[in-house]
Amino acid sequence: MSDQVQPGQGPGASGPGPDGAGFTYHGAEQELIVVARPEARLRARPDGVRSAAGADVSALDMFLGDEQLTLEPLFGGEERLRQSSAPPGEQNVPDLALFYRVRGGESRAQELRSRIAALPGIDTAYVKPGAVPATVAGDSGRLKEGTPATPDFSGRQGYLRPAPEGIDAHWAWQRPGGTGQGVTVVDVEGAWQLGHEDLAAKLAGVVVGTPLADLAWRNHGTAVIGVIGGDRGEFGVNGIVPDAVTAAASFQGIGTAAAIHAAADRLGPGDVVLVELHRPGPRFEYAERDDQRGYIPIEWWPDDFAAVRYATARGVIVVEAAGNGAESLDDAVYERRPDEFPEWWRNPFNSSNQSSGAVLVGAGAPPPGTHGRDHGPDRSRLAFSNYGARLDAQGWGREVTTTGGSWDRPGDLQGGPEEIAWYTDTFSGTSSASPVVVGALAALQGMLKAAGQPPMSPERARLVLRTTGSEQQDAPGRPASQRIGSRPDIKAAVTQLLPQAIGSGRAERYWDELLPYPRELPPRLRLFVAGAWRNLNRPSPEIRQAVHTAFAGGRPDVRVWFSDDEIVGLVVTG
Repeated sequence: MSDQVQPGQGPGASGPGPDGAGFTYHGAEQELIVVARPEARLRARPDGVRSAAGADVSALDMFLGDEQLTLEPLFGGEERLRQSSAPPGEQNVPDLALFYRVRGGESRAQELRSRIAALPGIDTAYVKPGAVPATVAGDSGRLKEGTPATPDFSGRQGYLRPAPEGIDAHWAWQRPGGTGQGVTVVDVEGAWQLGHEDLAAKLAGVVVGTPLADLAWRNHGTAVIGVIGGDRGEFGVNGIVPDAVTAAASFQGIGTAAAIHAAADRLGPGDVVLVELHRPGPRFEYAERDDQRGYIPIEWWPDDFAAVRYATARGVIVVEAAGNGAESLDDAVYERRPDEFPEWWRNPFNSSNQSSGAVLVGAGAPPPGTHGRDHGPDRSRLAFSNYGARLDAQGWGREVTTTGGSWDRPGDLQGGPEEIAWYTDTFSGTSSASPVVVGALAALQGMLKAAGQPPMSPERARLVLRTTGSEQQDAPGRPASQRIGSRPDIKAAVTQLLPQAIGSGRAERYWDELLPYPRELPPRLRLFVAGAWRNLNRPSPEIRQAVHTAFAGGRPDVRVWFSDDEIVGLVVTG
């Protein structure tokens, strides 16, 4: 029986688009994917196809010629695939050489699919709906003219704050590597405003593909990069990992699977690929819908799954938006193999089948009252978010303050004539949740590297997200059993990844820091113990008064237990 959720009313019930109606993005095309039979050993060239095994593929070659179509290796030729293969000994990586993309005849994709699938040498063929964000480069280097200086919006970025409200990026920034040093993140989607005033420091540009010209796509990509790598400064927003290198990979012209594969080839173990896309799924017969109901993660399609699995087998962490389809990915509808898919395909959302290894991210509600709005209990599933056992973690799915405009218009937080100075307060969907999780992972990877430790593998990253963090909460009609996972807690994850011995000692002096510096830090009580200053964040009035009194008496006896520079226990006896 399906436990498909029905749209509700009230907080958390509307979709991620304008007035809860969803988004419409233009420019994404269908993809006609062909899967060859392994024994045929096809070799596709601009002038036709042949078989390296000597099989008769003349019918296929004639069909392509008559229809003026080209068969193009999806992931590159056989020699290139050998050079960039997964590490030796890695099991269960699909054979990338079997996947091809058909060029031409886009308006007749479904008709061509059935005809080409019946030809010798072909296992099957399927049509992928256009991918859209789960919610070129501009004139780089321009300064905005005739508008006031951009204010500091970082106080509106609640997702940076300590858990459970946020992921505790402020704490990470005080640790070696916690701002993402040595980590590269590639965002796979459609377009970006790469000349934005708040994205200059660590942005590497477009590494593959041609960005779409649509403004809505550009605003979306700009918002994503801002959450992860916005420049840290006196204006605009702060990225979760401002010292991580960020780059962009557009699927236009090459398709989503090839974009993921190419992005992974440019990265090393511990780096991150973010997939900010979803597609119409089988719930509504793969129909495009403005409300995005029934949309699912792209790893459902065999070639996308193969590309993601290739990346994770190389040690690259892949983070996928789980989609805004209001779907239970545990539903039986996903167990049925589409007729067009190859027989070896298995439901990637079922944990008993081989996993792609990607982190799947759902959309959770921010704390009530954020920006004066209420979307339900903090960390509860937002009604549009997909859910299920396959999901690993959640991020803020509403009220995310970042760079870029609001859907297909200027920024709602700061607009004006200059696109490079737009900011939004309302970035939403599993699209806004995913870069929050990416930022947390990149901070952890940076800290591991700074400590001389190997980076997390994709498997370990998923485990850390599932065993630490601020737990999902119930909401009316959306119980925590509809799993989207926990909100990351960087500090809690570090204690699992980098356990350190607890030290102790008697405090020699103290400093009550009511106005901390940098200003992003919380109020702290600082105690000098064992030759270094240790910090107690947000001390209660009772603790503060007890320490004051002990030192005022002239013979203080303040016992402190600490891990690194953080106080984890304190007893005042005199």
